[in-house]
Amino acid sequence: MATLTMRQAISQALWEEMERDEKVFILGEEVGVWGGTYAVTKGFYDHFGAERVRDTPISEAAIIGAGIGAALTGMRPVAELMTINFAFSAMEHIVNEAPKLHYMFNGQMTVPMVIRTVGGGGRQLGATHSQTPDAIFAHFPGLKVVAPGTPADAKGLLKAAIRSNDPIFFIEHATLYQSRGEVPDGDYIVPIGTSKVQREGKDVTIVTYSKMLESSLKAAEQLAKEGIEVEIVDLRSLRPLDMGPVIESVKKTNRVIVAEEGWKSYGVGAEVSARIYEEAFDYMDAPIKRVAQKEVPLPYNADLEQLALPQVEDIIAAVKEVL
Repeated sequence: MATLTMRQAISQALWEEMERDEKVFILGEEVGVWGGTYAVTKGFYDHFGAERVRDTPISEAAIIGAGIGAALTGMRPVAELMTINFAFSAMEHIVNEAPKLHYMFNGQMTVPMVIRTVGGGGRQLGATHSQTPDAIFAHFPGLKVVAPGTPADAKGLLKAAIRSNDPIFFIEHATLYQSRGEVPDGDYIVPIGTSKVQREGKDVTIVTYSKMLESSLKAAEQLAKEGIEVEIVDLRSLRPLDMGPVIESVKKTNRVIVAEEGWKSYGVGAEVSARIYEEAFDYMDAPIKRVAQKEVPLPYNADLEQLALPQVEDIIAAVKEVL
């Protein structure tokens, strides 16, 4: 089992799937000759050629539209959007076509397509390039939304996504590409729509995903020094949302924090909290506490940006409050 960065794990998954299935191809801005904005597809163009690693015009609507057309005719496109913020330029295709075609045509056609994109703040890219609108895309039935928090899950979930016959919106956090972790060798698959307990504990449950998994693990390490044992459930997929491990953890700890990078209003945390109250209200010994981004457009200034983003200290304070 090798130790890889998340960038390497994603690249490895793409490479292995392209070697395995000639129907898999990549399209997007700068994915070919340049090797990808985040260097995920570096070397792919030279190995697989221009037919399977396609540089596109600067048009998100064209990228996703072409991907849908290719998927409908039997290919398995992996369309890369430079940032999740640019997905708004292709919303008609992403939420009004790809997720609905299988249903509207009574199962006669499928859209086996992966949309890879980069989300999250923390890199001083300004208010319009640093958003975490994950909940928006998870709102639409028919579109599966995946957001890994570890290199191993990134590899396993991406391979599962490429093999799926459904459209998958695959969110990679911009500040996690250099995070490192053990990644199983070979054909490693993680089923989409399965949550995972990433840390065992008994005093309080933290439900989280993506970047905030890293922050939650750091908070748990600090809290353990004070004798507080935190259990962390990583959602990994936002649609379908697997609440099973969450509810089981709640029944054990009776206290919950939901940590997300997105805004609190109408967010992932709101949905998770509602589900917990619906399914496990009698087990709660304290109100659920939500940790999220401040309700402002994310500032460009480095210090202000970090003040707006949820921090490890915010998670620690929330845990102590519910205890």
